[in-house]
Amino acid sequence: MNRPSSALPGQRLTEALQRIEGRGYKAYKSIAGVYDLGRFRLSIDHVQADPFAAPSRLSAEVKHSVAEIPAHFRSSRIRRVALADYLTRQFGAAANRLARGHRGTGKSGQIDICCGGQEILERNSVIVEDDLIEARFTAGLPAAGRRILARQAADMLLEELPAIVEASLFHSSLDATALERHVLTTEDQQALRDQLEERGLVAFVGDGSILPRRSGIDDRPMRPSADRAPVPFESPPSLAVELDRPNSGPIRGLGVPPGVTLITGGGFHGKSTLLRALERGVYNHVPGDGREWAVTHPSAVKIRAEDGRSVQKVDISPFINNLPLGQPTDEFSTENASGSTSQAANIIEALEAGSRLLLIDEDTSATNFMIRDARMQALIAKEQEPITPYIDRARELAGEPGVSSILVVGGAGDYLEIADQVLLMHHYRAQDARDRALQVVERYPSVRKGEAEFRLTPPPDRRPLPRSFDPRRGRRAVKISSRGRRTIVFGSTRIDLDAVEQLVDPAQTRSLGLAIHAFSESCAQRGATLREGLEDLGRRLDNSGLDWLSPIKVGDLARPRLLEVAAAINRMRTLHVQ
Repeated sequence: MNRPSSALPGQRLTEALQRIEGRGYKAYKSIAGVYDLGRFRLSIDHVQADPFAAPSRLSAEVKHSVAEIPAHFRSSRIRRVALADYLTRQFGAAANRLARGHRGTGKSGQIDICCGGQEILERNSVIVEDDLIEARFTAGLPAAGRRILARQAADMLLEELPAIVEASLFHSSLDATALERHVLTTEDQQALRDQLEERGLVAFVGDGSILPRRSGIDDRPMRPSADRAPVPFESPPSLAVELDRPNSGPIRGLGVPPGVTLITGGGFHGKSTLLRALERGVYNHVPGDGREWAVTHPSAVKIRAEDGRSVQKVDISPFINNLPLGQPTDEFSTENASGSTSQAANIIEALEAGSRLLLIDEDTSATNFMIRDARMQALIAKEQEPITPYIDRARELAGEPGVSSILVVGGAGDYLEIADQVLLMHHYRAQDARDRALQVVERYPSVRKGEAEFRLTPPPDRRPLPRSFDPRRGRRAVKISSRGRRTIVFGSTRIDLDAVEQLVDPAQTRSLGLAIHAFSESCAQRGATLREGLEDLGRRLDNSGLDWLSPIKVGDLARPRLLEVAAAINRMRTLHVQ
């Protein structure tokens, strides 16, 4: 990364602020630059146009020799990610505690950094390099109307900010025990995930995990109260395995092998709670989250019905065939997919992007896509029904393609017949119900007929065409933005990601928009397939980091999985493929 070779002394910033007291807001641009504030360097990278615009972008650099954070905390890639995450959270907490906040008009006085939720993601809000630590944050430079409040700005930049940096980026100010726990717990989680394949597993849930959340809008672990208390997870003895953690030692828990696994049980007994923990198990979690030891194969994809989504030339024929009016399904396209066609497309697109584990909840699935029971088969002959339900493909997917399924099923008992494992949840406690399921199948044999008429073949490669990606909006050659966690605006195209449930942070969504542009520039232009383009994108991010995505220096990006990049591209209504 290119940096100025020298920095102005902090006194120069004081003098510059004194000169612009009371002037128009644009005079703030004169203070852009790099300043030596003693133990760290302050870089004012971009000054906002007015107090109502997006806050100014700043960064603070501290050399490792000054910060004195022990070198072993940055000795590997995963440790650096964990260290950066911890420092980001400490910077955010210090800003909330030490910055006096709003003072003036618009965003005046605010100091913010892009912190995360319960997941530990690779970000560029704090970057740990070989020689230094860089924290990137935003600050609303104070103004009354559009007149500069330079004294308040001096308080922010020369008093509050140094206190925030001192409290968050220097080892002497940090809780050494909490820092060590954060880094080593993250490393242990990654080690568990890395063991899954070699141990013949697709997921693992450690005993003692707290899976229930506080609410649908609060992802923190449920707290005990007078009328309820979270039940710690405990593996059925017959399904228990023991995995190794490099720092915390061995851990016992539920090992989910490849194949077809059913999670069943009565309503409100924890079926979907367990599945949601597995969805998020592709990410590492902060200590105390309760799901630290719930890890899932990194290619796991949550599949659901998605009425109204756009689909472009996806071969859904393994699930949907012989549509009325002769509409082809080997290159199926629509601007308004139904529940069943959207769920079929979501599966094929996940396989094309490299998924080897599908997570499905019947509550968010199209019923006719999941199963046709014997009575419906008797009423509607197969030649009149274009859908081959998932129940007739799940075992085949688990065979030679090696794609496992974990399904929440509470109402379709025919799935018991194809299951390799059956977990029955009762009062949030897991029981191995495979033997009971076999007895039920034997006692109540199904009379439905399998409806798969031909064998599965790998989904064909698709090549997104360059004309799919137009980032222009108005006079801007490139205009890409995001709205929260679920929407990207790419040029004039709105991409709806509401059904992409494994996106966990708005910073990932911001990165997705930039990743689509990078994909179009470096891959689509040379005719790469979607899979080839994703692999190239992954290599570039591994080698160059998130800064490679943005033409300007920012600190509000978090790395999404390549599977979510594929999901976003597939949901572009401007997508054209070959």
